[in-house]
Amino acid sequence: MFEFERPHGGERALLVHINFPQQTDQDDLNEFIELVRSADVEDVDIIVGSRHTPSPKTFVGKGKLDEIAQLARHHDIDVVLFNHALSPSQERNLEKELQCRVLDRTGLILDIFAQRAHSFEGKLQVELAQLKHLSTRLVRGWTHLERQKGGIGLRGPGETQLETDRRLLGKRIKYLNHRLEKVEKQRQQSRQGRQKAEIPTLSLVGYTNAGKSTLFNALTESDAYAADQLFATLDPTLRKLTIDEHLSVILADTVGFIKHLPHDLVAAFRATLQETREADLILHVIDCADDDRQDKIDAVNRVLDEVGAQETPQLQLFNKIDLVDYASRVDRDEAGQVTRLWLSAKTGAGFEEFRQTIADLFEEQTFTCELVLNADEGQVRSRLYQDKVVCSESYLDDGSIELVLNISNTQIKKLCRQLEFPVERFHIPSDRLAGVA
Repeated sequence: MFEFERPHGGERALLVHINFPQQTDQDDLNEFIELVRSADVEDVDIIVGSRHTPSPKTFVGKGKLDEIAQLARHHDIDVVLFNHALSPSQERNLEKELQCRVLDRTGLILDIFAQRAHSFEGKLQVELAQLKHLSTRLVRGWTHLERQKGGIGLRGPGETQLETDRRLLGKRIKYLNHRLEKVEKQRQQSRQGRQKAEIPTLSLVGYTNAGKSTLFNALTESDAYAADQLFATLDPTLRKLTIDEHLSVILADTVGFIKHLPHDLVAAFRATLQETREADLILHVIDCADDDRQDKIDAVNRVLDEVGAQETPQLQLFNKIDLVDYASRVDRDEAGQVTRLWLSAKTGAGFEEFRQTIADLFEEQTFTCELVLNADEGQVRSRLYQDKVVCSESYLDDGSIELVLNISNTQIKKLCRQLEFPVERFHIPSDRLAGVA
């Protein structure tokens, strides 16, 4: 049995990036270097290679493995970081051959999140994601998860140390899930309070380092942490933003996304990302100076799909126009709807257009329409009364209810999204159909 002990820490790192010609969606080397530096690790050297397929045993071939081992010894490396996802067996085999700690891309991202978590909720979420990831790599040494008991007297008949550790790990994961459920309920109560106050919520999302926090601070005059590094923001921040004398909104700054964001991380942060799904509008912040911006736009949209926010209305904000000498402007589609804004969080260019666009979106005129509900659709009827859009109601011979509503496009879309109610049920005037579709 492999007896290598994992050392604590890992400040001097050797980076490994392998190109696979047959793979179209590969991780970027420059982004990997930024990830490493965001983790406060010194990247001593970088090894780049090519293979048709990964080696099942050690991911890289024997020649490349010898090269990595030689450089690791020469530079007195603490940790070897792979810009790829390694299987548990590959990670263990590499550690055995290299005699130092080995971490894959997922482990690196989890480590960065662990450094950035400051709130109670953020720490719970990161620990849950780490434990789920490490449970597949469990060999031994996890009895520290049991705060009050040691291994002696804890094992059942015939239970090995590994089985005991797995059981303790399972108990800790169950505990964290239970605590996060309580946090989820608290967030839900806060969202319901904002809905009753009829305050729209805008959620800033985007690829990591797109400038979300800088924009958030500039708009709300806040001091949320912002830095030129990946995942500078981890804990979500909400602030009230006054658009004009008639409209105020809640602006939420969220964690940045990245290509191949670990699934366990998305699952653990589902409570936080719920703010995005329940938002009235998603503000997708994009670095317009980035040559790979379309790939990053697609990566963000994939994560939004995964958390169920694909149906939430989205407005693209092309940030950092000061870096490319662009003028602020508003782009519209064929129907005249605003699709994207070009602005600069650093200089404030485009902020006036931003405020006017948001005011136009949320101060749209209401119109009259009819809706017939079945007798068992009381939840929809209750929500319409809660939103104060019901003008009158009458009961039909078959027991259904006919409602006359004074409602806006935004209110219809939000209700249909949150209650999974078909928009086709509303008898909408023909001149208003384009705004709901």
